[in-house]
Amino acid sequence: MENVITFKEAARDYELVRQNLDYLREHWREQPSLDLLAERNGLSAAHLQRLFMRWAGLSPKAFVQALTIDQARKLLRDSASVLETSYEVGLSGPGRLHDLFVTHEGMTPGAYKARGKGLTISYGFHDCPFGKVLLMMTDQGICGLAFADAGQEDASLVDMRSRWPEARFVEDAAATAGPVARIFNPGRWKAEQPLRIVFIGTEFETRVWQTLLKIPLGSATTYSHIAGHIGSPKASRAVGAAVGRNPISFVVPCHRVLGKSGSLCGYHWGLTRKQAILGWEAGLLTGGSRAA
Repeated sequence: MENVITFKEAARDYELVRQNLDYLREHWREQPSLDLLAERNGLSAAHLQRLFMRWAGLSPKAFVQALTIDQARKLLRDSASVLETSYEVGLSGPGRLHDLFVTHEGMTPGAYKARGKGLTISYGFHDCPFGKVLLMMTDQGICGLAFADAGQEDASLVDMRSRWPEARFVEDAAATAGPVARIFNPGRWKAEQPLRIVFIGTEFETRVWQTLLKIPLGSATTYSHIAGHIGSPKASRAVGAAVGRNPISFVVPCHRVLGKSGSLCGYHWGLTRKQAILGWEAGLLTGGSRAA
């Protein structure tokens, strides 16, 4: 029987990979060997190799190569025509232009200006492959997804609550557990069971976030491409701010936005986590990554 990896096991794997990514990001030019990495972690080379392969479907060597700036630039070069095509044809076809099969709607401008007044938002923390995840929901759908490193849960909650300070927040991990299980298990990404999300932001932000939904798995785009698509070609800076304020991380894939030069740029929940998510997605494309 095939072993099933739990979220807690995946989270522990992520912590080890995260620590190694920090090291590899600093020393990638030296191409550290598997034996060296294993010695640094106090593990056998075979065990470390299996751990990386189980978590991301990639060896440590392939992982660092996939997450270098050169790989980011390759994604950017290859994505232009793919992205333009996805804008035209919508969310259909075998390419799964939006891999999570999301349906979405936006709050009215009045609801946003009220800073969440009258809204009840349920939330809960859960394990996921990238540390702790904070999921937030209204009765209309998911409105927030954030990440937290160990011991930083309170800071993530404060960050997310500050976006809608007048809302009523209720902790309800039982209600948010089901959506989290679907979000991080590709086997449950089904078109006939779309994930329902709701955008709470300005009209401009909502247009940017809707565009992010069209970036295919394994591809990337730039702030200027997004600005051009929404009809505001000179608004790259404003687009960057909107991308940075994306409240539904991972589901709305702001991690697939790169700098104009192809650099990974920043990420609200940490550049290392952005690299890890891109590596996890690379594993999906090779058929190697699974979560339970």
